[in-house]
Amino acid sequence: MGHALIVEDDADAARMMAQLVANEGFSAATAQSLREARKQMALQQPDVVLLDLRLPDGNGMTLLDETDLIGNSEVVLMTGHASLETSIQALRYGAADYLIKPVSAKQLHSILSRVMKPSILQDEVRSLHDDLVRTGRFGHLVGTSAAMALIYEQVARVAGTSVTVFVTGESGTGKELVARTVHDLSRRRAKPFLAVNCGAISPNLIESEIFGHEKGSFTGAERQHQGFFERAHGGTLFLDEITEMPLELQVKLLRVLETGTFMRVGSTTPLETDVRVVAAANRDPAQAVAQGRFREDLLYRLNVFPLDLPPLRDRLEDLPLLVKHFLQEIGQREGMVKRATPPALERLAQYRWPGNVRELRNVLQRAYVMSTGPEITEQWLPRDPAQVAAAPLTASPAPRLATMPEAPAAGALDGAQAHTPRPTIEVAVGTPLSAIEKQVILATLDHYGHHKERTAAALGVSLKTLYNRLKEYGL
Repeated sequence: MGHALIVEDDADAARMMAQLVANEGFSAATAQSLREARKQMALQQPDVVLLDLRLPDGNGMTLLDETDLIGNSEVVLMTGHASLETSIQALRYGAADYLIKPVSAKQLHSILSRVMKPSILQDEVRSLHDDLVRTGRFGHLVGTSAAMALIYEQVARVAGTSVTVFVTGESGTGKELVARTVHDLSRRRAKPFLAVNCGAISPNLIESEIFGHEKGSFTGAERQHQGFFERAHGGTLFLDEITEMPLELQVKLLRVLETGTFMRVGSTTPLETDVRVVAAANRDPAQAVAQGRFREDLLYRLNVFPLDLPPLRDRLEDLPLLVKHFLQEIGQREGMVKRATPPALERLAQYRWPGNVRELRNVLQRAYVMSTGPEITEQWLPRDPAQVAAAPLTASPAPRLATMPEAPAAGALDGAQAHTPRPTIEVAVGTPLSAIEKQVILATLDHYGHHKERTAAALGVSLKTLYNRLKEYGL
């Protein structure tokens, strides 16, 4: 049986809290001041301290500074309202969570069900650091560079708290892997981790997907549907590409974060949710705010703990480790482990990796398939476009010229193209088709001044296909 200390100056509220704690299987003691709290903690070390911020003889936060007294107790702050300031204070002082007063039985149950001694979390972090030294992995993340060491330090610090995390970084840098590592190191690990890409869901369906809907609430709603906030209850909800969420839905998300309640589409009954949100974006959120695409108040609410992931080009020292990791993964699936030769690793290190770690994984998957032996050579690996352009024309084998498509004549109904001089790009023999496609698309887009409709027409693809390709390239 666990033991809880309730530090609350209101005697009636303290008795009610003690009863709720007892219903959860904990023994309980109460204190109405910091002085009484210190005495109680000296008599019996509590597993959890439910600590009011305002007490007759001072601020409850001061108790957190007394590390010898707090020892191995988990501290949960109690406050009259949730705010960004409260979240930051809880993180700064090492509190595990906070409760909004008046405390409900459901709130308290969620907190007490996650009680875990800080020493347990600290041991797990130490174990992950040992794994990092031995294997180069930290949770779901791979790399030993200084840039990644800084990420690991931040993840280890924030995972044990309840604050929201905002992960930024280019497409393909591993934002979801960071969110999963945060979840696995948190007190919520036994509960669900759900990921939703806000940019991949139709604007007409995203509210229903996130908050759920009632039967008959709209055409096609043949049954009640639980949204992500319901299904992730007690766990972690990862909201990727959060800046792509429609503005009208951002208002509702802000309300959930501030009150812990939401309503299904077609319902008037509020539902409580206990979810930790980790948000992510591959564009600058401040720029999205300036462009009117993202609410400033929502950014402040989500950006309690910002975490910016480095692109692969800024941590190329991790490349050999990542290559080994991905080739082992592929080899386990395919039944044969292959390795990259030194010249192949050198070629990979010379590439700019606009698609980051995700592009590296895809390149290695293709090279694995195309390589017949146990080694991955540079034959099936991409070359940096800048290197291709700088290659001497007399090199053997000679490069082939890929002619860019012409622009269609303005207003032409029959698809006829204007006979204008056409720029060319050089493509070396053996360049992967995916790399050639990317070069042609980007060069054509640049040729038409980033006019996407004309670019798609010139390439003979739909506008949707062009957008999908640009999204893959992180543009």
